[in-house]
Amino acid sequence: MIFHLIFGEKDRAGQQTMGVPRVIFRVCETLNCPKFQYGDSFTVSGVAVMMRTNGDSSFVSSAAVHANQSRENCEILYGDFVKVIIKYERADQIPDCLISCTGCTGSLRLEHLRHKRTSPEQEALFNNNKEIAGLLEDLSRFPFFQIISHESLAELLRNAVLEEFKKDDIIIRQGEPGSKLYIVAEGKVSILNDTGISISTLEQGEIFGEMSLICDENIGATVQAAMDCKILSVHHRHFQLVLDRYPTMQRYFTKLMAQRLSRSNKIRFDDYASGMIGRLEEIPPEALFQTLHTNGKTGILTISEVAKGTARFSLRQGALIKASYDGQKGKEAFFRILREKKGRFKFNPGLPKEDFDAPEIGYFMKLLMEGLQQIDEDRSTARKRRNQEPDNEESA
Repeated sequence: MIFHLIFGEKDRAGQQTMGVPRVIFRVCETLNCPKFQYGDSFTVSGVAVMMRTNGDSSFVSSAAVHANQSRENCEILYGDFVKVIIKYERADQIPDCLISCTGCTGSLRLEHLRHKRTSPEQEALFNNNKEIAGLLEDLSRFPFFQIISHESLAELLRNAVLEEFKKDDIIIRQGEPGSKLYIVAEGKVSILNDTGISISTLEQGEIFGEMSLICDENIGATVQAAMDCKILSVHHRHFQLVLDRYPTMQRYFTKLMAQRLSRSNKIRFDDYASGMIGRLEEIPPEALFQTLHTNGKTGILTISEVAKGTARFSLRQGALIKASYDGQKGKEAFFRILREKKGRFKFNPGLPKEDFDAPEIGYFMKLLMEGLQQIDEDRSTARKRRNQEPDNEESA
């Protein structure tokens, strides 16, 4: 004899009564389920007892399943819950586990964590922000959503706003004050450089806007919708509160910021070394030449708007083979340009055929060190001269 009691709705108070053991299962993955969605939860309670009387055996299960949200009943899923209670005899004996429903046109996976209580932040997210909670199923496989705890994520997204952008819409613009953290929920966005050229693409699950918030600076690059997309945005105030509260999230964003800076610097140097115009105020001559040398670039570097006219340098696979500036040629021209602090430069890849076999002016690193040493000596001499001037005036 087998008896089952199965309920698919909450009681009037939404709770189990009379001290019956109970646990909570929450949907953590869906696949075309027609009735439930990510974040839906179920309270499962009851016992399963094998009774023997005068050689006869009876199996009694007082299983109760309460759907913690307004959904259509599903006998298949409720039957699966009963099987779990039968296996472990009491609901509160069920260990941490993942279960899958046996399925109809779709399927579900649900998790039960015995020692994990649902935080108020999570409940607020699941109960009041269903649209955002539904997106978590797709986003949960990305690094940002895996590295931080559910509690941290729920607290962050509790105050999130889901915004929609059409293709080519500007989401944030370089130079504007940063006010929000952004998460790509659907679609793609493009990161644009100063000339409006796309230098990278961010896809679903990736974030942007965090550097201006953490560094308290204006936005460093324009971000444009590469297609119709949905973006989750979190205001700076809420982002900072969560950042202060959860060390895990602080570590994540510190690491991410370091990676972004490294990638940004590489893109910047690649741009400088591949023909883009720049200024010596942004990158000094010694760093510019060293970048071209390290990357083995071949081409002509022209530096204009400097004190003594225009300078011209030819490089072959990073080696300096020609130099002219301020009426000087060779290494003297190179030494003089190292002293300049302002000017505009442009590197054009490629050399004239007659320069293919031109000899190197000298070993590049030795030239660079010699030029910088001369600058240091000149500065030292100038300092000594300034220090001696009062003594000379006093002696006179």
